[in-house]
Amino acid sequence: MTVKITRKSMRTSLLVGLLAASSLLSGCAFLLVGGAVAGGAMVAIDRRSSGTQIDDQTIEVKAGPRLRELLGDRGHVNVTSYNRLVLLSGEVPTDADKAAVEQGIARLDNVRSIVNELAVATASSLTSRSNDALLTSKAKATLVDAGDISANAFKLVTERGTVYLMGRVTEREATRAADLIRTIKGVQKVVRVVEIITDAELAELQPGSVPKSAAGGNR
Repeated sequence: MTVKITRKSMRTSLLVGLLAASSLLSGCAFLLVGGAVAGGAMVAIDRRSSGTQIDDQTIEVKAGPRLRELLGDRGHVNVTSYNRLVLLSGEVPTDADKAAVEQGIARLDNVRSIVNELAVATASSLTSRSNDALLTSKAKATLVDAGDISANAFKLVTERGTVYLMGRVTEREATRAADLIRTIKGVQKVVRVVEIITDAELAELQPGSVPKSAAGGNR
Protein backbone atom coordinates (compact mmCIF):
# COMPACT_ATOMS: atom_id res chain seq x y z
CA MET A 1 0.00 0.00 0.00
CA THR A 2 1.25 3.50 -0.84
CA VAL A 3 -0.35 6.50 0.86
CA LYS A 4 -1.20 9.79 -0.83
CA ILE A 5 1.09 12.66 0.19
CA THR A 6 -0.24 16.18 0.69
CA ARG A 7 2.27 18.81 -0.39
CA LYS A 8 3.20 21.91 1.58
CA SER A 9 5.66 24.56 0.50
CA MET A 10 9.05 24.24 2.18
CA ARG A 11 10.52 27.07 4.22
CA THR A 12 14.29 27.17 4.42
CA SER A 13 15.33 28.12 7.92
CA LEU A 14 18.14 25.87 9.21
CA LEU A 15 17.93 25.14 12.95
CA VAL A 16 20.89 23.52 14.66
CA GLY A 17 21.88 22.24 18.06
CA LEU A 18 18.61 20.43 18.89
CA LEU A 19 19.57 16.83 18.17
CA ALA A 20 20.06 15.89 21.81
CA ALA A 21 16.85 17.52 22.98
CA SER A 22 14.50 14.82 21.70
CA SER A 23 15.14 12.62 24.73
CA LEU A 24 13.77 15.41 26.97
CA LEU A 25 10.30 15.44 25.44
CA SER A 26 7.75 12.97 26.78
CA GLY A 27 4.66 14.02 24.82
CA CYS A 28 5.73 12.44 21.54
CA ALA A 29 7.42 9.14 20.79
CA PHE A 30 10.22 9.48 18.27
CA LEU A 31 11.15 6.34 16.33
CA LEU A 32 14.60 6.78 14.84
CA VAL A 33 15.28 3.34 13.35
CA GLY A 34 17.81 3.73 10.56
CA GLY A 35 18.19 7.43 11.34
CA ALA A 36 21.19 9.69 11.28
CA VAL A 37 22.04 10.29 14.93
CA ALA A 38 24.31 7.31 15.48
CA GLY A 39 27.46 9.16 14.51
CA GLY A 40 29.45 10.29 11.50
CA ALA A 41 29.38 6.92 9.75
CA MET A 42 25.58 6.88 9.69
CA VAL A 43 25.47 10.46 8.43
CA ALA A 44 27.86 9.55 5.63
CA ILE A 45 25.62 6.81 4.24
CA ASP A 46 22.29 8.59 4.79
CA ARG A 47 20.53 9.58 1.57
CA ARG A 48 19.60 12.97 3.01
CA SER A 49 21.91 15.93 3.24
CA SER A 50 23.28 16.74 6.69
CA GLY A 51 21.15 19.88 6.75
CA THR A 52 18.02 17.89 5.99
CA GLN A 53 18.85 15.39 8.73
CA ILE A 54 19.07 18.27 11.19
CA ASP A 55 15.78 19.66 9.92
CA ASP A 56 14.11 16.28 10.43
CA GLN A 57 15.37 16.01 13.99
CA THR A 58 14.30 19.60 14.70
CA ILE A 59 10.80 18.96 13.38
CA GLU A 60 10.44 15.96 15.70
CA VAL A 61 11.77 17.91 18.68
CA LYS A 62 9.46 20.88 18.11
CA ALA A 63 6.47 18.59 17.57
CA GLY A 64 6.41 17.67 21.27
CA PRO A 65 5.43 21.10 22.63
CA ARG A 66 3.05 21.64 19.71
CA LEU A 67 1.23 18.37 20.49
CA ARG A 68 0.92 19.30 24.16
CA GLU A 69 -0.67 22.61 23.13
CA LEU A 70 -3.15 20.83 20.85
CA LEU A 71 -4.01 17.71 22.85
CA GLY A 72 -2.72 18.05 26.37
CA ASP A 73 -2.59 14.53 27.79
CA ARG A 74 -5.27 13.20 25.43
CA GLY A 75 -4.34 10.76 22.71
CA HIS A 76 -1.11 9.10 21.66
CA VAL A 77 0.64 10.68 18.67
CA ASN A 78 3.98 9.89 17.03
CA VAL A 79 5.60 12.41 14.70
CA THR A 80 8.28 10.99 12.40
CA SER A 81 10.07 13.12 9.81
CA TYR A 82 12.18 11.93 6.87
CA ASN A 83 13.44 14.38 4.24
CA ARG A 84 10.95 16.89 5.72
CA LEU A 85 8.06 14.53 4.95
CA VAL A 86 6.16 14.00 8.21
CA LEU A 87 4.24 10.88 9.18
CA LEU A 88 1.58 11.27 11.89
CA SER A 89 0.67 7.98 13.54
CA GLY A 90 -1.09 6.88 16.70
CA GLU A 91 -4.53 7.62 18.11
CA VAL A 92 -6.58 10.74 18.86
CA PRO A 93 -10.06 11.04 20.45
CA THR A 94 -11.93 12.83 17.62
CA ASP A 95 -11.83 13.72 13.94
CA ALA A 96 -11.42 17.35 14.98
CA ASP A 97 -8.29 16.42 16.93
CA LYS A 98 -6.94 14.55 13.90
CA ALA A 99 -7.38 17.62 11.71
CA ALA A 100 -6.01 19.97 14.35
CA VAL A 101 -2.84 17.90 14.81
CA GLU A 102 -2.21 17.85 11.07
CA GLN A 103 -2.69 21.59 10.77
CA GLY A 104 -0.54 22.32 13.82
CA ILE A 105 2.39 20.14 12.74
CA ALA A 106 2.17 21.43 9.16
CA ARG A 107 2.95 24.92 10.47
CA LEU A 108 6.32 23.87 11.91
CA ASP A 109 9.33 25.25 10.05
CA ASN A 110 10.59 23.14 7.12
CA VAL A 111 7.67 20.68 7.02
CA ARG A 112 6.89 20.22 3.33
CA SER A 113 4.52 17.21 3.34
CA ILE A 114 2.16 15.54 5.81
CA VAL A 115 0.92 11.95 5.79
CA ASN A 116 -1.85 11.72 8.38
CA GLU A 117 -2.29 8.11 9.50
CA LEU A 118 -3.82 8.99 12.88
CA ALA A 119 -6.67 6.72 13.98
CA VAL A 120 -9.69 8.10 15.80
CA ALA A 121 -9.65 5.60 18.61
CA THR A 122 -8.73 4.96 22.22
CA ALA A 123 -5.01 5.32 22.85
CA SER A 124 -3.13 2.06 22.36
CA SER A 125 -2.04 0.10 25.42
CA LEU A 126 1.53 -0.20 26.63
CA THR A 127 1.42 -3.86 25.61
CA SER A 128 0.44 -2.90 22.07
CA ARG A 129 3.21 -0.31 21.87
CA SER A 130 5.76 -2.80 23.16
CA ASN A 131 4.66 -5.26 20.50
CA ASP A 132 5.00 -2.52 17.85
CA ALA A 133 8.54 -1.76 19.03
CA LEU A 134 9.40 -5.46 18.77
CA LEU A 135 7.98 -5.62 15.22
CA THR A 136 10.05 -2.59 14.24
CA SER A 137 13.19 -4.32 15.52
CA LYS A 138 12.32 -7.53 13.68
CA ALA A 139 11.61 -5.61 10.47
CA LYS A 140 14.94 -3.81 10.66
CA ALA A 141 16.77 -7.08 11.30
CA THR A 142 14.96 -8.71 8.39
CA LEU A 143 16.15 -6.00 6.01
CA VAL A 144 19.71 -6.34 7.30
CA ASP A 145 19.68 -10.13 7.01
CA ALA A 146 18.36 -10.04 3.44
CA GLY A 147 21.71 -8.79 2.19
CA ASP A 148 20.35 -7.48 -1.11
CA ILE A 149 18.88 -4.23 0.18
CA SER A 150 20.23 -1.22 2.07
CA ALA A 151 18.53 -1.38 5.46
CA ASN A 152 19.85 2.06 6.36
CA ALA A 153 17.92 3.58 3.45
CA PHE A 154 14.69 3.02 5.39
CA LYS A 155 13.16 4.54 8.49
CA LEU A 156 10.58 2.22 10.05
CA VAL A 157 7.59 3.05 12.23
CA THR A 158 5.06 0.53 13.55
CA GLU A 159 1.57 1.32 14.87
CA ARG A 160 -0.97 -1.35 15.88
CA GLY A 161 0.83 -3.94 13.75
CA THR A 162 1.10 -1.75 10.66
CA VAL A 163 4.68 -1.09 9.54
CA TYR A 164 5.33 2.20 7.74
CA LEU A 165 8.32 2.44 5.42
CA MET A 166 9.95 5.85 4.99
CA GLY A 167 13.00 6.77 2.91
CA ARG A 168 14.37 7.89 -0.46
CA VAL A 169 14.47 4.60 -2.33
CA THR A 170 14.03 3.06 -5.75
CA GLU A 171 10.85 1.21 -6.68
CA ARG A 172 12.77 -2.07 -6.48
CA GLU A 173 14.01 -1.28 -2.97
CA ALA A 174 10.56 -0.25 -1.76
CA THR A 175 8.91 -3.36 -3.19
CA ARG A 176 11.60 -5.68 -1.86
CA ALA A 177 11.44 -4.17 1.65
CA ALA A 178 7.65 -4.40 1.76
CA ASP A 179 7.70 -8.02 0.58
CA LEU A 180 10.26 -8.98 3.22
CA ILE A 181 8.46 -7.27 6.09
CA ARG A 182 5.11 -8.81 5.18
CA THR A 183 6.58 -12.23 6.02
CA ILE A 184 7.11 -11.28 9.68
CA LYS A 185 4.62 -12.86 12.08
CA GLY A 186 2.45 -10.19 13.67
CA VAL A 187 2.73 -7.63 10.87
CA GLN A 188 -0.82 -6.72 9.83
CA LYS A 189 0.00 -4.43 6.93
CA VAL A 190 2.90 -2.59 5.29
CA VAL A 191 2.39 1.01 4.15
CA ARG A 192 4.92 2.73 1.90
CA VAL A 193 5.48 6.38 2.82
CA VAL A 194 8.52 6.64 0.57
CA GLU A 195 9.91 9.00 -2.04
CA ILE A 196 10.75 7.00 -5.15
CA ILE A 197 14.03 7.87 -6.89
CA THR A 198 15.50 6.50 -10.09
CA ASP A 199 18.51 4.21 -10.33
CA ALA A 200 20.45 7.14 -11.80
CA GLU A 201 19.55 9.34 -8.84
CA LEU A 202 20.56 6.55 -6.48
CA ALA A 203 23.95 6.25 -8.21
CA GLU A 204 24.57 9.95 -7.58
CA LEU A 205 23.78 9.49 -3.89
CA GLN A 206 26.34 6.70 -3.42
CA PRO A 207 29.54 7.57 -1.50
CA GLY A 208 32.27 8.78 -3.85
CA SER A 209 29.91 9.67 -6.69
CA VAL A 210 30.46 12.94 -8.54
CA PRO A 211 27.34 15.09 -9.11
CA LYS A 212 26.60 15.79 -12.76
CA SER A 213 26.90 19.54 -12.22
CA ALA A 214 30.36 19.13 -10.73
CA ALA A 215 31.45 16.77 -13.46
CA GLY A 216 30.30 19.23 -16.11
CA GLY A 217 32.17 22.05 -14.44
CA ASN A 218 35.45 20.16 -14.70
CA ARG A 219 35.39 19.94 -18.46
